[in-house]
Amino acid sequence: MAKRLSEKQKKEIIQSFKDAKTIDFLSKKFNCTKLTIIRNLKANLGEEIYKRLLKSNNKLNKKDILHENKNKKDLESTNLKEDLSEEKFFNLTPDENDFYPDLSFLEISPVNIEIDNTSRKELSSISITDIDLPKIVYMIVDKKIELEIKLLKDFPEWKFLPVDDLNRKTIEIYFDLKIAKRFCNKDQKVIKVPNTNIFKIAAPILLSKGISRIVSPNALIAL
Repeated sequence: MAKRLSEKQKKEIIQSFKDAKTIDFLSKKFNCTKLTIIRNLKANLGEEIYKRLLKSNNKLNKKDILHENKNKKDLESTNLKEDLSEEKFFNLTPDENDFYPDLSFLEISPVNIEIDNTSRKELSSISITDIDLPKIVYMIVDKKIELEIKLLKDFPEWKFLPVDDLNRKTIEIYFDLKIAKRFCNKDQKVIKVPNTNIFKIAAPILLSKGISRIVSPNALIAL
């Protein structure tokens, strides 16, 4: 079952993000997917503020990494100078005729295994039969009650998937009515789905229309 965050956790995520914590850090700390973190941040901060903070956080973290690498190099340089100084003091410079075998070298025998060169499998989706959805969800449709169908590549958070998967047709569901209304334009409306078992029942029909994925706030669902 997809992890649900408490209101307290959501507030902590927002404050941590404002304090320049990365999406990766928040995902590991709260034991949930990056998509869940991003969805909650966008829902509470708004798209514009989220992007501005993300850009600012990336700059700060990049600056911290550069500073850390510089300190590491400075420390290595200091240690090297100390080592050279000690070698000179104890007169340990090896004679050119002396031989010191390199004990750090280790020969590894050739690996005799078959390598799987097949295309990368798409492991990010969860089967519709293996996920428990909330009792009520919301969808965006046009004024004629036609489903809003998008390609998976229209969702930035899933652009890491293979090209074949990005061209899949999808429908999107929302767990929160306010968020659904936020993404609904004047030519569309939000409908309530009071029984989410309908997606399992209608899966063959959706597949016949070329729709093979459902995008939810917490997971990518395969029909």
